[in-house]
Amino acid sequence: AMLYALGFIFLFTIGGLTGVFLGALAADIHLHDTYFIVAHMHYVMIGGTVMGFFGAIHFWYPKWFGKMFNEAVAKLAWFLVFVGFNVTFFPQFFLGVQGMPRRYATYPEEFQSLMSLSTYGSWILGLGVLIMTVNLIKGLFSGEKAPQNPYGSLSLEWQVPSPPPLENFVEIPHVTDWPYGYGKKKEVDA
Repeated sequence: AMLYALGFIFLFTIGGLTGVFLGALAADIHLHDTYFIVAHMHYVMIGGTVMGFFGAIHFWYPKWFGKMFNEAVAKLAWFLVFVGFNVTFFPQFFLGVQGMPRRYATYPEEFQSLMSLSTYGSWILGLGVLIMTVNLIKGLFSGEKAPQNPYGSLSLEWQVPSPPPLENFVEIPHVTDWPYGYGKKKEVDA
């Protein structure tokens, strides 16, 4: 889940920084309706939404289903998704700067190499999503039983069994610690 969170930060940052160019009139006139817009939109929307969504799925999976997925396969899937995404959409910034308009079925030959690279990246991205999906489905049927708190979290939602029972707590829990106090020594009353 943390890899997807870090991937989100990286991709959303690229999307945000490229948005600065689109806010400048001189650059926006040249870049409007080009592949630069396509790349920018995907970095913001997909990098900002889907990466966060995939991270949330991986984080909450043990709580939802009471099963664990294969973490090594999940890391491989993340790597393929991250690399595939960047190989797909990063070349499109260069295509847009060179004037390749979006929504065109045919294009000049000088754009062929970057368009092919973008296509190969989409295959890598698709493979990563496929591996992730198969890993999550396989974990649902043959994954090992998830411990109550697989991540060592201090927050209340991880203090109940996985999957949670109908009523989470028999009585209202008494919170005695800050949920983000990892690594702090407990103060002992003298």
